[in-house]
Amino acid sequence: MHSPYQTDMISTLPLVHQGKVRDSFAVGDDHLLMVASDRLSAFDVVLPDPIPGKGEMLTRISRFWFDLTADIVPNHLADDLDLAEVLGDARLAERLAPRAMLVKRLRPLPLEAIVRGYLIGSGWKDYQATGALCGIALPEGLRQADRLPEVLFTPSTKAAVGDHDENVSFAAIADRVGRERAEQVREVSIRLYDTAARHAEARGVIIADTKFEFGLDENDVLHVMDEVLTPDSSRFWPADSYRPGTSPPSFDKQIVRDYLETLDWDKTPPGPSVPAELIDHTRAQYEEVVRLMEGAP
Repeated sequence: MHSPYQTDMISTLPLVHQGKVRDSFAVGDDHLLMVASDRLSAFDVVLPDPIPGKGEMLTRISRFWFDLTADIVPNHLADDLDLAEVLGDARLAERLAPRAMLVKRLRPLPLEAIVRGYLIGSGWKDYQATGALCGIALPEGLRQADRLPEVLFTPSTKAAVGDHDENVSFAAIADRVGRERAEQVREVSIRLYDTAARHAEARGVIIADTKFEFGLDENDVLHVMDEVLTPDSSRFWPADSYRPGTSPPSFDKQIVRDYLETLDWDKTPPGPSVPAELIDHTRAQYEEVVRLMEGAP
């Protein structure tokens, strides 16, 4: 039986990459079909329990942000292609359309562009241990979830499925992709975050941090790709319950991360099961943040 948890119903296109959530299929030499599954991942490990409807929500909100930020940086969408023609199956295309994106095939940059506006997650742990965030010195006395003095670009390496991303310095990224390209990625990432943060703030939501992925086309033009500003790649907090000094409630899978932190699990595959009530709660949070972002201020 086929399930949106997997994408094995696609048999007419070759699978070229299976990520933690998205599966990519070749469409000729120049394009890909990316399908967002309902798989749930945490700490770079795919967990055994999916979130029903998650793939559709991730695709919907990514498309929203791609449209809103198109004047900042090109994105990988190839909406001139027709999904039914690509698949050769109109009924399958109709089923997949809410979770599918036809995109340009780009050369991915070997990094995750993480942008932080608040001190939370691994950044908070780093600050507690070192007084800095990814090597960037911060003032003394900051609390968990405090707003940072300025928005920070803290890149990481891009891990394979089952491996962990590793925070690295800006200099390390410049060595990998060249200083000019690294500076461009930093500038664009912060602009994307600032634009989204203003949009969200007007709707009562704080975007604490997020991560972007980028690729280059045949002319070496930078494009943002994969997903943008989803509950999988970002922390969204309701502004009315935000209190520094604690881990704020969030419109994402933080409740799953918090639960996993209580287990005797070394964060390597296989991942543990997640209680059904946490799955239901997470799904409701994803639905709410999509509704808020698409709504009026």
